[in-house]
Amino acid sequence: MHPPAQATTAFTSAGSLMSGAAIVDVRAWATSFPVPAAHSVRLGVGRTLKRDAVVVKVTTEDGLVGWGESHHGRAHSTVAHFVTHALKPMVLGMAASDVNGVWQRIYSRQLASHGIGAGCAIAMSGLDMALWDIRGKATGWPLYKLLGGASKPIPAYAGGVALGWQDPSSLVDEAAAHVQAGYRALKLRLGDTVDRDVARVAAVRKAFGDGIEILTDVNAAYTLADARRAIPQLDALNVGWLEEPFPAHDYRSYELARAYGRVPFAAGENHYTRFEFNRLVDDRVVSILQPDLSKTGGITETMRIAALASAYKLPIHPHSSMTGINMAATLHVLAAIEGHGYFEADVSHGNLFRDAMVTTPFAIGDDGCVRPSDKPGIGVDVDEAFLDAHPAIEGPAYA
Repeated sequence: MHPPAQATTAFTSAGSLMSGAAIVDVRAWATSFPVPAAHSVRLGVGRTLKRDAVVVKVTTEDGLVGWGESHHGRAHSTVAHFVTHALKPMVLGMAASDVNGVWQRIYSRQLASHGIGAGCAIAMSGLDMALWDIRGKATGWPLYKLLGGASKPIPAYAGGVALGWQDPSSLVDEAAAHVQAGYRALKLRLGDTVDRDVARVAAVRKAFGDGIEILTDVNAAYTLADARRAIPQLDALNVGWLEEPFPAHDYRSYELARAYGRVPFAAGENHYTRFEFNRLVDDRVVSILQPDLSKTGGITETMRIAALASAYKLPIHPHSSMTGINMAATLHVLAAIEGHGYFEADVSHGNLFRDAMVTTPFAIGDDGCVRPSDKPGIGVDVDEAFLDAHPAIEGPAYA
């Protein structure tokens, strides 16, 4: 009895890859598009002017192509240059299946000897993601299966670069549209004045009651005095978490503010590799971990962070990056790790990196959940013509 042709093809590709198909090219694009005034929003980091991203393409000697995303790091052309000129020479000729070996080579030659640099961690994240995409395409399996997971509904919250600072009534109108679309959780941006922050949260709570989960993100804009005033009021409004009230490295403020109330602290999008997450866990202050696959070292490192978290029963709610590549990959990871972490659904208006650069990365269901793709690898196709038509726009992304 002969296997179906499709299965034979998948096995042949996998056999070629696993026997040592080498990486023959690594290319990174820095890409941008301007945000129209009608879609610009205010956050703790400023008003949006443009969207930046770094897209990584890895090609093997047998023609397989994998796609990944490195976070822009507010220096997208620099990150893309790092991928092409620092990382590419390290990994050319290595087996594309050897994701751990590639990670370790970059670690030993760059991170270990020159410090846990955010720039390198961000750059290698997109490369690592592309290698996992290749592994899935070689075997014909979706990424979640390769990671040991199963297709399942994953709860999502409406977030991304949206639900920012605005008049409370306008915020309620925006939130209502997301609730009608199926979302049962929302993430509101804080970091304005405490009074205006609390007023916005209170308006949304009053409008939707306790049937909607309200999460909050300060974008590291609070002082200790702000936190002392805000946290008891957020407790009274039954907020699900307070994300990054302080900068990632400001461990003492996190420790001191823990005494101000009960709302769980969330952090991790600006912590790089398991070596920085180890500090988050050991300090016993942050109880929700938020690694970003495009920042912390890729899928390989995110799975290690998830294993660390599982030993302490800490939930993982990943931070999402700019493009549909990261969004789709994040769903696969959530389907493969322990717990029932939220997917951060980017609901911003006019995100071309989500809507035009790639095929659909996710869709919200009536149950408020999303599901990973069943296509091989990460499961999205990338339009290279889009990348060529949207070169890097230099300058700050936020005013």
